[in-house]
Amino acid sequence: MRTITYAGETVTTTDDVAEALVKLTAAVAKNGRAEAVRIPIVTDDHDRVGTADLVIGVGNDVLSLPARWEGEEQPDFSEHAEELRTHPSFPQLVTGGPLLDEEMRAPDWDYEFEDFDRS
Repeated sequence: MRTITYAGETVTTTDDVAEALVKLTAAVAKNGRAEAVRIPIVTDDHDRVGTADLVIGVGNDVLSLPARWEGEEQPDFSEHAEELRTHPSFPQLVTGGPLLDEEMRAPDWDYEFEDFDRS
């Protein structure tokens, strides 16, 4: 479990939600934007779940710290974490892809540009 500190308030959520929130916050800020998101949280007495609405991105600091969990069972917020990861601004791993990789290995690849003027 992790605590999220935001605008002077602290809430508790799961590790996967906190990780996704921090990455998404950084990505939205990198794009020079701010957006509203909703995350699942647990109450201080650990017996109820709820939600918190945050504005993330430029000018909105989010701090994630480990939290001591005293409840019997941690809540499962994995679906909510996945929702954050599917946000259009969430950073995605980019690879060359199979077509690009095949083309670059092709034996007849022409590295010279026809009619290329170096002047």
